[in-house]
Order: sequence, then C-alpha cells, then structure tokens
Amino acid sequence: MQNRGFRILLSVVSGVLLSLAWLKFPGWILFVSFLPLLLLDDFFRKEKKHFKGVSFWGHTYLAFIIWNGLTTWWVLHATLFGAIVIVFLNSFLMSLVWWLAHTSRRMMAPRLGYIALVVFWLSFEYFHFHWQIEWPWLHLGNGFANNIKMVQWYEFTGTLGGSLWVLVINILIYHILKTFAVKPAVKPALWPTIGLLILVFSPVVYSNVRYNTYHETGETSNISIVQPNINPYDERYDEEASFEKMRKFINLANSVVDGNTDYLVGPETVFEQHWDEEILKQYPLFKILESFTNGNPQVNLIIGASTYKKFKPGEKLSSTARTFENGVSYDRYNTALMLNTKKDVQIYHKSILVTGVEKMPFRGLTKFFEKFIVNLGGTTGSLGKQGEPLNFIANDGLAVAPVICYESIFGEYITKYVRKGAEMIFIITNDGWWKNTPGYKQHLSFARLRAIETRRSIARSANTGISCFINQRGDILQQTQWWVDDAIKGELKANDKITFYVKYGDYLARVSLFLGALLILYMISSALRGRQ
Repeated sequence: MQNRGFRILLSVVSGVLLSLAWLKFPGWILFVSFLPLLLLDDFFRKEKKHFKGVSFWGHTYLAFIIWNGLTTWWVLHATLFGAIVIVFLNSFLMSLVWWLAHTSRRMMAPRLGYIALVVFWLSFEYFHFHWQIEWPWLHLGNGFANNIKMVQWYEFTGTLGGSLWVLVINILIYHILKTFAVKPAVKPALWPTIGLLILVFSPVVYSNVRYNTYHETGETSNISIVQPNINPYDERYDEEASFEKMRKFINLANSVVDGNTDYLVGPETVFEQHWDEEILKQYPLFKILESFTNGNPQVNLIIGASTYKKFKPGEKLSSTARTFENGVSYDRYNTALMLNTKKDVQIYHKSILVTGVEKMPFRGLTKFFEKFIVNLGGTTGSLGKQGEPLNFIANDGLAVAPVICYESIFGEYITKYVRKGAEMIFIITNDGWWKNTPGYKQHLSFARLRAIETRRSIARSANTGISCFINQRGDILQQTQWWVDDAIKGELKANDKITFYVKYGDYLARVSLFLGALLILYMISSALRGRQ
C-alpha cells in the first residue's frame, strides 16, 4: 500500500466496478465496488501521521470521476456545461462525503466511522433530490433497476433502501476479509459471515417470493402509446413542419386506437408552437387534437406540448418570467395536457427541470451561462415550473399521474401523485437528445423502480424510444424499438392501494440526516477538545 501507483489502481478499480451496474451488468456487483476505497480508507487512517486526510480525498475523487464519466458521459450530447457539472461536481460531492466519513474515522472509533459513512451517504443522496442541481441518477439503489426480482422490497424503502443495502454489505465484506487477513481462521469471521449471508439473501429471497406471489389489483384499462420518432436535433418548428408532425401522430394513433381504447399517450413536447394557455382552443393544431377526441369520445388523450402563460397586471412575477416586446410578462413551460370529452383541457407544468437544459441553477449567479443551454425544441433559458404534482381526471373519474421525463427518477416526488389518488402513471419523455447511448436505457430502467415503489402500472411514451408498458411488479410487458416510428397498445391495471413507501417516503434519509447532524456535532466537539 506504500506504492502510490497501487493506490491509484485501487481508485480506478473502484470507479470501474461502480459503473458496471449502470452499463447493464448485474446490480450485485455493487456489493464489492467500494472494497478498494475501504482498503484505502483503512490505510490512510492508520498512516494519518504521514498522510493528511486530503490524500484520501484525492483517491476517492478519482474513483468517482471514473464512475460518473463512464455512466453519464452521454449528457454532453445535450449540454456540455451540464455534462461538466454532472461529472465533476457530482464526483466532488461524492468524494466530500467519503472524506468527511474518513475524517470521522480518524477522530472516532473505526466502527462509528463506518456508521458515519452510511448516514452521510444517505443524507447526500437525499440532498440530491432537493437542491438546485438535482441529480439522483447515480444513487446506489438505482443500480438494481434491471434486477427487479432482487428489490421488490423497495415498496417499503424506496431506492434509498438499496443504497443502505449496498453500503452495509460492502462494509461487512471488508470487515470479514480484514479479519481473515489478520488471523486466517474460520472462527473469528464466522458470525460476521453468517450476518452477511443473512443480509444478502434474506431480502433477495423475500423479493423473489413477493415477485412470484404478487397479484395485480384494480380495474383494467386499454391504453395505446404513440412513438412518433422525431429527431430533436433536426426538428423544424415552422407551421408546415408542425402540421406534418401532427399528421404523423394522428396516423400512428389511428393504427392502434379502437372503440375499447381508454387512453392514448403521446410523448413530451410533441408540438413546439409555444401555445398560449388562455387561447389553446384557437390553435389549428389543438383543434385537430380536439377533433380526434370528439371522434373517439371514450379516449383520454395525454400529450406533451410547449406552452406559456401570461402574468396578469399586478401579479407577482416568477424568477423565470420573460417579457414580450409589448411589455407583457410570461412564463414558458414544459407541459402535459389531457383532452377528453367530459372535462375542459387539463394542464400540468413540469416541476423538476433538467439542469443545463431547462434551467440554470442559482439563477442570479449563473444568468450569463443561459446562452449556452442547448436548444432542444425551440425553448432556451430557464422554464417556469409547477410547485406541486397534479393528477389528471379521466372520463370515468380515475386519477392518473402525468410524469414528464426527468421527474420519473424522483421516487418520493412520484409518491405525491399517488397520495393524491393516482392509480396509474403515464410517463411522457423525449430521450432523443441522448442519441444512441446508455442514457435512454438507464432512463427506462428507472421507471421500473417507480412501479415497484408505488405498485402502480406505468405507460411510457418516449418520442424516440423506448416506449413501453410496465406492470405493478416492474416487468416490461411490451416495448418499442429505439429510433423507429411506432404505436403499441396493451392493458394495464389501476391500483388504489398505498404502499409503505408511498405513505412515509424517504424516511431512511430523514433518520440519516438526524444521525449525521449528531455525528458532525460530535466531531466538532472532539476537535475543540483536542485543541484545548
């Protein structure tokens, strides 16, 4: 371990291992991904007289740059600024968590330091749901998105339960290996090994039993999904192009809609005409959509569009407000619309916006950089947003959740729809800006976790793929191919039962925040006593 090159190799190995679960390898690889970093942590703690804590921080930063780079490099197709922020800033934050835990191990009992690592990491993941640069893409629990038979218990914990699972198992394995290395005998490592086996296999066995015995409940709905496959990089926004896109959408819809169809789902921002929400029914394209629903009165049409809303005279302006040449202020939105024959058009504005594409974080400080935001769909600069999720109400009174693109990776946010009565989830997205990279596959896989957490069926319409149906166990029932025009139809069940996770949300993180605060106070107190 005295060899610096070997220590760097350990950092590289850890970064690569952490990446594999997001690159279609089995999620259980995460159970050993942190072992090299734990070995480095132990070395720098023992050699603290010769190395400062910043030496360990540098090794973790290297590992996390590799992890972030290998798994999320594709963001640069949309925004170079966003890619830089995501890879380097996220790696920096991750490394700070480990450095803080390492510092605690230098000051406290080693085992208490491991507890600090767990609670600090879970607090960090929760933080990533709620600050200005939300990026929960690489939360450890997401690494099991393609191994749903292992994590049916997410209905109790959400993905943070998976993160806790990964961290504790890594620490236990390291402890067993270290114990055996010090004294190569079975007895000292026996009970830790038994505990490890219980911790690994109990959730997996329960999950498989739950998967095989779970029976979907609720009324069946017939749903059609349209995937128009419009390239966002070559897209035109003139009137002729807009009518051409509309004809394409209607033709695909007519190929799958029949008298039994209850819902027709189209993707995010199909039409980029920036419709004024006060006069929606005056737009020719909107009239075509109305005509379609009038011709199919049993259908509830959900589709994405770009809209704007003017502020009334004297109304308080939002931080994202813009101004027309005539002085009228307005906000632009990434919007989901529902049209049916029994209610007026229903509108939901996307609430969680993509940093570097739909918003600039800390807007007062970064307004200069807005000119670097990629133009995907004719809208640049920070968009307006809605404060709370809103369910759409179908013809038969059923509440459904309109979830727009990036929002689908925020588990606790999705639970808000369900607590408000949503019995199915419709995800509308445009994954074309990632091009043919791992990005769109990862995005699809996260939707499976939302189905497990909430036990809600999901219909997912992606402009450029992959569109699909997902049942309440997280199975993909039917899906389209990438980058093809397509329309599919299938059946999903509505469910009104509430899971433990829906009821209590990210309670694991809130407990971790409390414990983390206590540990930091203890560290500060210990440092002050040491100086005295």
